[in-house]
Amino acid sequence: MSYKCAVCGKGSSSGNTVSHSNKASKRLFRPNLQSLNIVVNGKKTREYVCTSCIKSNKVKKTI
Repeated sequence: MSYKCAVCGKGSSSGNTVSHSNKASKRLFRPNLQSLNIVVNGKKTREYVCTSCIKSNKVKKTI
């Protein structure tokens, strides 16, 4: 599974985990993706969609 939203294209971004001693190590910030049945070009498909797209009604859910 690629960590990308099917609607807005939001994906993973990288940054640092900073410890108490201020030592930095690399990490990934991943979007909150949910698997949904949505309508894409008139067809029902199961896609991964971020929760911000779900909350803002950018997707049309199937029943």
